[in-house]
Amino acid sequence: MKYESIHLEHRVILEWVKPKSSVLDLGCGNGELLYILIKEKNVRGQGIEIDDQSIYNCVAKGLNVFHGDIDSGLAEYSDKSFDYVILNQSLQQVKHLNSVLLDSLRVGKKVIVGFPNFASYSARFQLFFRGKVPVTASLPYAWHETPNLHFFSIVDFLGYCRTAQVKAEKRAYLHTEKQVRLWPNLFAQTALFLISK
Repeated sequence: MKYESIHLEHRVILEWVKPKSSVLDLGCGNGELLYILIKEKNVRGQGIEIDDQSIYNCVAKGLNVFHGDIDSGLAEYSDKSFDYVILNQSLQQVKHLNSVLLDSLRVGKKVIVGFPNFASYSARFQLFFRGKVPVTASLPYAWHETPNLHFFSIVDFLGYCRTAQVKAEKRAYLHTEKQVRLWPNLFAQTALFLISK
């Protein structure tokens, strides 16, 4: 797989994950990220996904994926049983964000969280000038079809980390295929954090 053909979001995660580590991908979707991590970093990977069609796609790729609802918890996993737990583009879709995140931090030595930034300028523009719930590249659903339950920004997530005493070890702010260095809460469409407790 050519490195340049991998989405920037996945390239950042690929850089953060150490070779031959153990990874639990929560809400792994069609398994694209998990597949890349196994091929490029030789990780021992496992996924959890609720959507049947996505699970079939994962199995077709030879991935180890279980059918499950991450809102139900991770009680079957012992403390620090994975080097990394990944919640990429899934945290904003869970019902109980706090319990899912804390459970992930219990099970994983480190947790990688990726989410759309609901305070990006394109979202603000649509809300302010059009008076409509935004539809952007990182928020591609109409308000009545969106799987997102929590609408938070980079500043919101950093505030949560401070309150919950979660350490943000690494951060990446992205706009399409570029990293954002200046005013990420305004210009980044998505954010990635490597966190630990």
